[in-house]
Amino acid sequence: MTPSAASSGPGAPGLDIPAVSVTPGGTATTSLTVRNDSDIVEAYTLEVVGDCAPWATVEPARISLYPGTSETVTITLAPPRSPEVRAGDVPLGVRVLPAEHPESVTVPETTVHIEEFHELRTEILPRRRRGWLRGRYRLAVRNEGNTPTRISFRPEQAGEELRFGFVPADLQLEPGESAETRLRVRIGKPVWFGKPAVWPFTVHTTDGAAEAEAEASARPATYVRPPLEAEFVQIPIFPKWLLALLAAILALLLAWFALVRPAVRSAARQAADEVVQPRPTPGGGKNGQSPGTGNGTGTGTGDGTGKEQGGSGPGVPSGGGPGGTGTSGGGEQSSATIDVQTSGGQTKTGSYTVPQGKVFGVTDIVVANFQGDEGVMTISFGDRKITTIALETFRNQDYHWVTPIEIPANATVTANVTCAKPGTPATGRQAQQCHEVLNVSGVLANVAQ
Repeated sequence: MTPSAASSGPGAPGLDIPAVSVTPGGTATTSLTVRNDSDIVEAYTLEVVGDCAPWATVEPARISLYPGTSETVTITLAPPRSPEVRAGDVPLGVRVLPAEHPESVTVPETTVHIEEFHELRTEILPRRRRGWLRGRYRLAVRNEGNTPTRISFRPEQAGEELRFGFVPADLQLEPGESAETRLRVRIGKPVWFGKPAVWPFTVHTTDGAAEAEAEASARPATYVRPPLEAEFVQIPIFPKWLLALLAAILALLLAWFALVRPAVRSAARQAADEVVQPRPTPGGGKNGQSPGTGNGTGTGTGDGTGKEQGGSGPGVPSGGGPGGTGTSGGGEQSSATIDVQTSGGQTKTGSYTVPQGKVFGVTDIVVANFQGDEGVMTISFGDRKITTIALETFRNQDYHWVTPIEIPANATVTANVTCAKPGTPATGRQAQQCHEVLNVSGVLANVAQ
């Protein structure tokens, strides 16, 4: 419509603008007729003013009119599809400025109706969540429309295994406003073993204002955005490798009880039997008498025939342990104790000397470090070093031999102690000296003549 305008004073043009409606993202036009009622040629400059100015233009923007003539200009409206362009009525004004009579400037106005549009931007994060029984997601929503709206959510799954919960259940958003809601997904039954189970689901975002508008216009409701797709990956309680490990452990246990354990018990029993077998004791017998030697007072003399005479029974042939020392048939159990005390940082030796005409067959030794001293002890039988022990590694130590170690007459059993640091006995006060005790036991027998 371009109705004729009425004059408005000397040199003033006649003006009128029809109302118009426009949808954001689209375009609409209206017109304005300018008539020169003055008696001179006049040029007019036209400019859109008001809230519509950023997205409205007028063509042509400058016209010249002879007296009594008119011209129609076109006003084009192109509002962007943005939340900033709110739905409703917006005033539109065009300033008309005469060049010869600027004091006669005028601003004709009309109303532009901005239509509603609905648009949402939605996102679900993460798209895939792993868990035993439940998973948590975030739903981000932004109202990209130009009118307030109420957002609600509707989950959808192919089966009925999953349960859904939204906190909050709906959102009220102004144009351009963003918000988040939390989604909790839960499943009732766990997966104990095997592969993970994948449960896909979708979430529909519903625009309440769009549905209300659709109901009012008898049109079917449509979702502004396609459904959001996500997955819940249910992992097994016990991983697959654990099942294989348990099977391997069970197989090892069965092998142990069926094969290894009987063999170990048999070997242990055999070793124990060998240890506890009775061994002949040199010169041993009832009351220290060797078998067949009577009371041990026979001296026995060889006649070169391999037999011995004298005594009250058969003699024991002369022999020898290490060192080749021969012993007579008589012998008795004997022991000796060597007590060594020495100050810190010093070395001291204690000894026991085998009597003249005797052979000492040592079968057992016991070493005592009852103070917990620190240092080194070396035990020797004659010229032979038996062992060297660090004192801090023991409190009581014993050694035993099935075959006696023979020490000849006049040879010594020595305990050489180097004291590094005296220990602390049961009294709780540190001792002034290192104190070690060595006890040697065995059979003390006469040397064969």
